Amino acid sequence: MSVPTAIDHKARTYSLAHAYWLARAADLAYKDEATIEKQARDWGFDRVRHHETRFTPPFPLEDTQAFTMAGNDMIITAFRGTEPAQIRDWLSDATTPPWPGPAKTGYIHYGFGKALDSIFPEVRETLKEFRTNGQTVWFTGHSLGGALAMLAGARLYLEEPKLLADGVYTYGQPRTCDRLLATACNKGFKQRLFRFVNNNDIVPQLPPEPAYTHVETLRYIDSGGKVHETMSLFGGLADRAKGLTADAFAPASDGVRDHSILKYIAALEKNLA
Repeated sequence: MSVPTAIDHKARTYSLAHAYWLARAADLAYKDEATIEKQARDWGFDRVRHHETRFTPPFPLEDTQAFTMAGNDMIITAFRGTEPAQIRDWLSDATTPPWPGPAKTGYIHYGFGKALDSIFPEVRETLKEFRTNGQTVWFTGHSLGGALAMLAGARLYLEEPKLLADGVYTYGQPRTCDRLLATACNKGFKQRLFRFVNNNDIVPQLPPEPAYTHVETLRYIDSGGKVHETMSLFGGLADRAKGLTADAFAPASDGVRDHSILKYIAALEKNLA
């Protein structure tokens, strides 16, 4: 196996190569519009739509951003993430009220609900407009963007099944929802939803359990950069202990370093090489 030089627009199922390219798309969501459009064209996508909304406190982030790129066979929507320090406080706040889940299934974190609600209608309409050829539909995102990607996929599945995403790949995603919604996603997205976690990445450990939980399909990247489809509790704890520091949010800590989307891309490259 080697690192592919181009996105496979005909991809239909899980592969590390596809995970690599969707991680690249998640990274691209952090760039400016001109860079996104040029890269999308270079990757073979001829249509790009940018999504951006701004809203006011109490939500602590200035805006929510994403982009959708479409070709003849594939559509990808990538949601932009944020830095761990920016989301630490509100993800750790146990007093934050819950937000109803998609189609009133369970509940999600208020911050995620507010952010997704501000951008989802435009994303949904763009998918309807661009999907003229029965293209596959993929959602991706890193950090906060991963949470929004997962919840956007859940909204389509539960509210408009005809637009069921072919796959959702997230990187360093925080916990997003309660067990009821997680169970619905595990059922509806079997072999479609993949959650990558890099070793000691601090963000997937927030918000705290048991109020919020993760979907089942984990792809764990160990301290040596190898991707595992399964990881025992003891093995995972022992591996994570190799890089722990006293303050997981310290700028130089393993918890923050491991959260970088570039770390995820490098690990996937290593597994493909």
